Amino acid sequence: MQSPLFSYTEQQSQDRYTVQNPQLLRVSLTGQDDVLARKGAMVAYQGLMEFDGEYRTHAQHRARASTGEGLDLMRCSGQGTVYLANLAQHIHVVDIDHDGMTVDSAYVLALDSALHTEVIAVDSQYGISGTGKYQLNISGTGKVALMTSGQPLMMQVTPDKYVNADADAIVAWSSTLRVQMQAQTHSSGVWRRRGNTGEGWELSFLGQGFALVQPSEVLPPQNHEIGQGIRAQYGMGRQGAHGQNQNNSWN
Repeated sequence: MQSPLFSYTEQQSQDRYTVQNPQLLRVSLTGQDDVLARKGAMVAYQGLMEFDGEYRTHAQHRARASTGEGLDLMRCSGQGTVYLANLAQHIHVVDIDHDGMTVDSAYVLALDSALHTEVIAVDSQYGISGTGKYQLNISGTGKVALMTSGQPLMMQVTPDKYVNADADAIVAWSSTLRVQMQAQTHSSGVWRRRGNTGEGWELSFLGQGFALVQPSEVLPPQNHEIGQGIRAQYGMGRQGAHGQNQNNSWN
């Protein structure tokens, strides 16, 4: 049998995380350290592998209920290779160091089990209840696999060069940065998009670090409903300036 399909073979590597292709992640496990992955992200595996739902603490349950932010994870363990993907999103592996990283949990595909996660809040400059944005702070030492819709833009932030990004396009940033949510409009129009420009809330980053932006303002679908299509989450989520989740069905 012959076909160009047979050219898409496994990438041989000694690394724990290998981007098999732009939309597929290969993770090697030796039986020592587990990896935590987004629930349902496994597309194939080889070897003696086990997949279990990851326990969520009471504090994590409370944070998820009150903020809508958090990770639904499974624990991958054993000896072998597991392949992870989510809706053909582009995958990027990031080394976490002592500075840490803040990320929207919607863009996390996998992370080392030794890393620590905590929900944090970004307040708006207006102090209006419900106009803030909740994010996930990742700290410790290890690797995280992020997803983006298309190829992202990495923007450097320095003390003399701050960065503003659309709140719906930002994926992650250095935890050491000072961040504030704002809208370039007068307070009476804070709930509306800027005039007829279609632009709304943005995050302002100051300090020394990076901000990762994707070329899309739509989150990937977060919940799969059997027999009812896929629910897509738009805007800034349950706690954003848009108020409630805006869910559509994709047929």
